[in-house]
Amino acid sequence: MADNNEIAIFGGGCFWCTEAVFDRLKGVQSVTSGYSGGDEQNPTYEQVSSGTTDFAEAVKIEYDPDIISYGDLLAVFFSSHDPTSLDRQGNDVGSQYRSIIFYTNDEQQQEAGEFIDKLGKQEIYDQPIVTEIQPFANFTEAEEHHRHYYEKNKDKPYCQLVINPKLEKLQKKYSHLLK
Repeated sequence: MADNNEIAIFGGGCFWCTEAVFDRLKGVQSVTSGYSGGDEQNPTYEQVSSGTTDFAEAVKIEYDPDIISYGDLLAVFFSSHDPTSLDRQGNDVGSQYRSIIFYTNDEQQQEAGEFIDKLGKQEIYDQPIVTEIQPFANFTEAEEHHRHYYEKNKDKPYCQLVINPKLEKLQKKYSHLLK
């Protein structure tokens, strides 16, 4: 990791979608799909998918704050999934798909809380935001076949039906942040 780079960890449903979105942003050096929030060492996809662990599918984003701000990452995060849906994103159901921010320092915690408060006051959503804010404790990389899934499988129906619309929305709303 470069000296001035920082880490952000977000869970916003399926990590295939979240990874594809953040991988397109200027200033993002790397995006890694994985699992965060639980206590076990090296959880597997099968364990996390069972919904019986405290892990969430998440992405670890290494970014250069001189190029993209944490606030910009939060804006993209909240517009790329439904932060009002408890333990669900589309057809993906279970606590492993919850909306969650794992903060790595006090500034991220404060900024995330203020961002959610601002969204609530703006009444952008019909329902209350249920996004959790928790301290970062651990991150386990997902198995190789889950990493960079979209880039390897653009022709798959899931990518075309679920991820492509997210990328189109990203292009329309945040073209100024794209690589």
